[in-house]
Amino acid sequence: MSARRDLWFTLLCAAALALPLGVLVFLFGDVLLLGLERLSPAFLTSYPSRHAEHAGVLPGLVGTALLGVMTAGLALPFGVGAAIYLEEYGGNRRIARAIEVNVANLAGVPSVVYGILGLAVFVKTLGLGRSLIAGAATLALLVLPIVIVSTREALRAVPMGLREAGLALGATRWQTIRRVVLPAAAPGILTGAILAISRALGETAPLIVIGAVAYITYLPDGPRAAFTALPIQIFSWVSRPQAAFAHNAAAGIVVMLLLLLLLNAAAVLVRDRFSRGGSR
Repeated sequence: MSARRDLWFTLLCAAALALPLGVLVFLFGDVLLLGLERLSPAFLTSYPSRHAEHAGVLPGLVGTALLGVMTAGLALPFGVGAAIYLEEYGGNRRIARAIEVNVANLAGVPSVVYGILGLAVFVKTLGLGRSLIAGAATLALLVLPIVIVSTREALRAVPMGLREAGLALGATRWQTIRRVVLPAAAPGILTGAILAISRALGETAPLIVIGAVAYITYLPDGPRAAFTALPIQIFSWVSRPQAAFAHNAAAGIVVMLLLLLLLNAAAVLVRDRFSRGGSR
């Protein structure tokens, strides 16, 4: 009787795991079939158009790439620095506990709230306007808690014996962190950073709030230029009443999913490469 109960429990768990996966595969297959006719090199290198058959995703693709680079440039130094302070220097200090509480709270804030914050601070107060740098700064705030938490976990995984060995050899605490702890924690830090940036690239609500352009026929020429992104372009096409734009939106979704899959694969490869290097 117990064996039969265990068998039923195993089957129920397998069904519970397979059902969401099956739904995702079905949805992806449906989107792929809908957008397959529009997927071509011309679709990736063309500008948006009022005619669905001539529309492309080049400004959105370039804007997404620039957003990713600028978001990483803003979020990683502050996030990794804050994690190093909290994990290596903070201890039980009052300011460290306050930062930890705020980081935990910020991790659960909806993304649209970050958009409102970016609109108030970067667009209005700092006068950056509805520009690429304002969007990158908003997304950097969004992923900053993720970078801090993942970096702290990577630092925490480094054995304490490595720190003690560095100090015993006469190195200062910062020299030990820079030359021993950070290289050992690099796989986890880089993996968390890549996953955080991939999360930022898939966001739509903050960019809509700060005023990212939905229809743009030129590429950004600087950090203060107007911009669009793939999620914004997809949202714009989905909102169109013409059925032909639904095929464009489906093709854009496939491109976005492939981009995110490449970033996640890069995170896995980075971790695997560093792990093998460390094991040698």
